[in-house]
Amino acid sequence: MMRWFQAMMPKEERFFDLFVAHSRVLVAGAEALRSLMDGGEHVVQCCRTIMDKEHEADGIAHEVMLAVRRTFITPFDRGDIKDLITSMDDAIDQMQKTAKAIMLFEVRDFEPEMREMADAIVQCAGLTQEVVPLLADIHKETARISRLCGQIIKIEGHADEIHENGLKRLYRTHAATNPMAYITGSEIYDHLERVVDRFDDIADEIQGIVIEQV
Repeated sequence: MMRWFQAMMPKEERFFDLFVAHSRVLVAGAEALRSLMDGGEHVVQCCRTIMDKEHEADGIAHEVMLAVRRTFITPFDRGDIKDLITSMDDAIDQMQKTAKAIMLFEVRDFEPEMREMADAIVQCAGLTQEVVPLLADIHKETARISRLCGQIIKIEGHADEIHENGLKRLYRTHAATNPMAYITGSEIYDHLERVVDRFDDIADEIQGIVIEQV
């Protein structure tokens, strides 16, 4: 009875627009991170772009939190809304932390596996941008949502393998002759892994919403 009553009440659909807007920022940040991994003089500008996108994402996340407090009937559980936008914001926050580490260590050349991990991040961001709008029609799009989330989770697993292989090669190349290069490189690898992990968290949050709603 309560579910039927809630279905009849007007809902604030702006949440979906805000989720979509945030997903676009995630894609822009991921693309800047991937471009950064090409190295060279444009690294600094790419880092600035990521910082700008993180600030933009914070604004969107803040709007979502305000809407949660002000809206009488939300499209799904308030806690789920908060958890989803928080997981999305954590992804761009981790991109910013990656960029900050790169600026701190003044790294301008990157390993092939780092670029592969950045490719994985771009893929995850693209899938997130594709899946988020489907939440507006969650009952109709359940199968597609599950499929896209599964792809994100699969990419995260592959990125773990890339991370491990990259660290091994980094150790063999630099541990004995250039310990600082190994330390800074492993730090960047760890940051990149955390970015991918945050997209895995997004997929988990979305799957949890589907389970509760369907």
